[in-house]
Amino acid sequence: QVQFVESGGGLVQPGGSLRLSCAASGTSAALVFALQDIGWYRQAPGKQRELVAQISRDRVTEYADSVKGRFTISKDNAAKTMYLQMNSLKSEDTAVYYCNSVQANWSWGQGTQVTVFS
Repeated sequence: QVQFVESGGGLVQPGGSLRLSCAASGTSAALVFALQDIGWYRQAPGKQRELVAQISRDRVTEYADSVKGRFTISKDNAAKTMYLQMNSLKSEDTAVYYCNSVQANWSWGQGTQVTVFS
């Protein structure tokens, strides 16, 4: 079992920055961080959940075109925590952000709300 807890969201003006954290716990959490590709997803109102950034077991990163060059994903295996540094935020980044494996085969957490407003 793995449980994810996302935090770090908030209200920010366009051009601002936020750093999200995803803390994992449970009997399989360490294995997930060590062996699986994991990532950050987001779901905007009225839209489907989308994968925006992922990091492999070997720390190879990939990003959706919409966030490339602005977001940076990282992880700390020992702490079982993943991060998403978000810079140059835009209104279209407004969404609830979640973390999970790339296969999305674990239960979803509550997410953390990011609202970019002017």
